[in-house]
Amino acid sequence: MDIEILKIASDTANHKILKSFTHAAKLKSKFCGDEIKISLQVKKNKICDFAYEGKCCVFCQASASALSKVSINKNIDVIEKLTKFFNTFFDVLPKKIPKEYKVFEKLFKEQNLPRKDCLLLPFKTLIKAIRS
Repeated sequence: MDIEILKIASDTANHKILKSFTHAAKLKSKFCGDEIKISLQVKKNKICDFAYEGKCCVFCQASASALSKVSINKNIDVIEKLTKFFNTFFDVLPKKIPKEYKVFEKLFKEQNLPRKDCLLLPFKTLIKAIRS
């Protein structure tokens, strides 16, 4: 296990419950049983707050933590492009991660291909929440 992944997962600043949210979704992985819920507060098409909670592995936790950090104060359109990029990340490797999303370099790399579903579960949940 990469210590950097553990560090990302241990940043639990947004591992919380939003009492006042505008969007929310919950998904469970068919492959491993990971479960995650994402709640958002969106104002004027911008994510103002992001909360996640769940019963999931360290890869899913790290992905959710990093995703929460980069999503706050971003426009929904930007986040939809981000999720599309990462949802197709493992389709053709190697792939270069944009500088503004450098935090994901520790997670999204070829050696973590077997954990693809764990890494992508927060992205899929976020899109479901946005579209709800």
